[in-house]
Amino acid sequence: MAEGVIVRLIRDRGFGFIRTEPEGEEIFFHATAVADGRFDTLQEGQRVQFDRVRDPRGRGMRAENVRLVANATR
Repeated sequence: MAEGVIVRLIRDRGFGFIRTEPEGEEIFFHATAVADGRFDTLQEGQRVQFDRVRDPRGRGMRAENVRLVANATR
């Protein structure tokens, strides 16, 4: 399980990016990857935990099972 901070949300397209810690890499996540299904409540700067999985389209890694870490922010 990895941790990071949401750095960018593109709400109208239903996806965002998480900056991983400690690596500092940006990893993609889709709205359907949010564990509780509440993509619309996420905010930039929130700390999250997630699972890294290989993107089925061969575009590297992506985040799945994204969930807030005790509603913490940076």
